Amino acid sequence: MELNSVKECVTETSVLIVGAGPCGLALACDLARRGVPALLVEQAPALFPGSRGKGIQPRTREVLDDLGVGDAVREHGGPAPVGMIWQGGERMGEHHMFRVAAPTDAEPYGEPWLMPQWRTQEILLARLRELGGDVVFSTALTGLAQDTDGVTAQLSTGPVRASCLVAADGGRSTVRRALGITMTGETVDPAPMLVADVRIAGDALDRLNWHMMSGEAGYLALCPLPGTPDFQLVAQYKDGEPDTTPEGVRAVVAERTHLAAEDVTEVLWSSDFRPRAALADRFRDGRVFLAGDAAHIHSPAGGQGLNTSVQDAYNLGWKLGQVLRHGAPAALLDSYEQERRPVAAEVLGLSTRIHRGEQERGAAAQQLGTGYREGPLSTGRAGVLEAGDRAPDGPAGDRRLFDVFRGPHFTLLAVGTDAELPEFAGEAVRVHRTDACEAYGKGLFLIRPDGYVGWAGEDTAGLAEYAARLGLGPDLRRC
Repeated sequence: MELNSVKECVTETSVLIVGAGPCGLALACDLARRGVPALLVEQAPALFPGSRGKGIQPRTREVLDDLGVGDAVREHGGPAPVGMIWQGGERMGEHHMFRVAAPTDAEPYGEPWLMPQWRTQEILLARLRELGGDVVFSTALTGLAQDTDGVTAQLSTGPVRASCLVAADGGRSTVRRALGITMTGETVDPAPMLVADVRIAGDALDRLNWHMMSGEAGYLALCPLPGTPDFQLVAQYKDGEPDTTPEGVRAVVAERTHLAAEDVTEVLWSSDFRPRAALADRFRDGRVFLAGDAAHIHSPAGGQGLNTSVQDAYNLGWKLGQVLRHGAPAALLDSYEQERRPVAAEVLGLSTRIHRGEQERGAAAQQLGTGYREGPLSTGRAGVLEAGDRAPDGPAGDRRLFDVFRGPHFTLLAVGTDAELPEFAGEAVRVHRTDACEAYGKGLFLIRPDGYVGWAGEDTAGLAEYAARLGLGPDLRRC
């Protein structure tokens, strides 16, 4: 996958990422720490300004921690407040919306974390800049062409030549449409929705609860956004269309709550949408990959869209790194669609059922059980884990296993066994022994850079063949 020299191109890079939302930013961070040159472009003049994807699920918190922003997420976010049901201006009682579990050794994050999408993006952009990258704003994709060696993209600022292109440009993806990839889906709810970020005067509404009102016109919710003075407003319209002007936002608040229009002191951002679920018919076309909302569109119920998008990036990033920098077979990139599309389909169904009240926001929404057991990169079983399972956290001497895994490397983990281990050259694979760990049982586990068990066994038989598929073969000794 060497880049070809193209005279008319003004820019060359290994990966061109189109779209600087959470997915594109997470991918750019992951590639930057792997030393993979990437150009991240965004059509808008600045980052998305709204709160839309505000829920960070436990699995995504693990991902963000690995990318180096765990402390910032803890600082700027907070737990979801308990819901409060209102009727006729009176409090009717609490409603617990999410599954909340105490942290454990294996699962250090027990509950969803709220943080407005704009803050998540700011945190990821700051991390990207720490790693030497940045976003090129006000830059639109206007066309693309592929050949056997790469992609030539026409941007509003000039042409770019890249080995691969990743479309992270949202539900109305320009890249997806240019490739002619269709999406199959359904309308989850025919009623249009309004979402807005607002500020409310003084003590007019407390920030201790997620306030929920329902009526004949449709429901309305006001959720305090941690780390900000703002509330996210979501309103359903059973009749008519949402008015996204500040006056329209104030009017719906006055109509459906005990608040007066003037209690809404500022309308910072607003938008309308119709809840829809849709899945791209394929996630890859040659050297172009779809990720995030460009590949799957969710109902906001259950807080799955942003989370699934970030995890797309996390899955794709290490594979691009292995192929473009470490000589792994190009076939490794086929596993992106093979692993992520079934997950996206499953999560889409979950989001739709939650929206329609057919399923609670339980353990499945936290995505800790998401895995790739049936995927093409999953080989073997040891202890209590099967290849494709999420690699749990746990004690590792004076550290945690997640501390051992953190970074762009693979980890060969030996748990409760004195089996002879191979040597690895360089930093591509780090070897770690630990005593018995309940979440693993006894055995050898090759942990992928995205925190999943790739290979498992009681001894090293078959490890060398597996490692070669991932571009690790030349580094492996005595195996």
